[in-house]
Amino acid sequence: MSFSSKVGRLCGNYGSENFNEMRKKYKEMISTLPKRMPHHPLYDFYQYEGFWYYSGYLEAALCMQQSFNPQPSDIFLCSAPKTGTTWLKALTFSIITRHDDDFANNPLLTKVPHDCIPFLEVDFLSNPKILDTVGLSLLATHLPYTILPKSVSHNCKIIYICREPKDTFVSWWHFIQKIEAKITKTPLVTLDEESMFNMFCQGKSGYGPYWDHVLGYWKASVERPDRVFFLKYEDLKEDTLGYVKKLAEFMDKPFSKEEQDLGVPQEIVARCDFESLSNLEVNKSGMHRPETTQEISNTVFFRKGEIGDWKNYLTKDMAKLIDDITYDKFQSSGLTFTSSACN
Repeated sequence: MSFSSKVGRLCGNYGSENFNEMRKKYKEMISTLPKRMPHHPLYDFYQYEGFWYYSGYLEAALCMQQSFNPQPSDIFLCSAPKTGTTWLKALTFSIITRHDDDFANNPLLTKVPHDCIPFLEVDFLSNPKILDTVGLSLLATHLPYTILPKSVSHNCKIIYICREPKDTFVSWWHFIQKIEAKITKTPLVTLDEESMFNMFCQGKSGYGPYWDHVLGYWKASVERPDRVFFLKYEDLKEDTLGYVKKLAEFMDKPFSKEEQDLGVPQEIVARCDFESLSNLEVNKSGMHRPETTQEISNTVFFRKGEIGDWKNYLTKDMAKLIDDITYDKFQSSGLTFTSSACN
C-alpha cells in the first residue's frame, strides 16, 4: 500500500534515555494516586483527573503529552471500550485506503481491524517509535478527551463513537469475562455481573466514568463541529451508508461521482458489516498481538453487535439505574439516547 515510511510523530527531544526517565517519573507519580478498590487480581487501576485508568495506559497517556507530535493530517478514532471501535476502524480504514487496493487484497481480509490501526496508549508504551513508522493517518485511542495530548485535541480531527450505556455495559462485561478467563485460565469470581455492574455505575470501569467520557467528546463536538465528528453506534447501524459518506467528507476523502456510480460506498458498507467481518477466517481463528502478554483471540471483538441486547441480561432495576444515571448526567447537555428500561 502506498503509505509513507517516515512521518515523524515523536518530538525532536525524544530519546531512549529521556523516555525512560519520563516513564520513571510518571510511574512514581501514578503510585500516589487513588487506587481502585477492591483490588483487581491482575491490574492496578488509578484515578487521575476524574477518570480511572489501568496504570500502564495512564503512564503512556502522560508520556505522550510531552513527546507526541501528530501530523496535522492525522485523524484520531476515539471511543470508550465496547462502543463500536472495531467497526469504526474497519469503515474508516476502508474509506482512507480505497484507492490503494482492489478490494480483493485489502489488509482487512487478513488482519483484524485493530492490527490495521494502532492504539495510542497501548502501542506507544511498548514501542514509541511505531508512531514514526506508521504511514497511515489513522490512529485510535480510548483516552478521555481531557487527557489527550494538546497536540491532538487542538490540531487534529477526531471521530468519536459512543453507544447506549446499557448495551455498552453488557458488551464490556462479556469482553472482560473472555479476556480474563483466557489470562487466568478460569473465570474470576471477582468479576461476576453484579460486581462489574456496580463498578460501571460507580464510574470505575476502565476509562470511566463512561458518561463523563461521552460528555467530554460531545461538548468538544458542539464547540468545534468541524474538528470533532460525534457519532452514535445506533445511528451508524440505522444509516450506515449515509454515515460512511459523511465520514468520508469529514476525513477529506469524499467519494467522487464516479465512485458513487460504481457503488464504492456500498461495497465498503458490505465488507465492513458485522457478518462479513466476523466470518473472515482471520477473525474466527486469528490472534491479536500474538506472542505478547496481551495476546487475545480475534473472536472476542465480534460477539453480536446488536442494539438492545441489554434486555437479555439486565433486570428492570438494573436497567432503570443506568437510565437514571444517564438522565442525570446528560439532561443539560442536549445529548440523548432513545433506548430506556421502558422501551
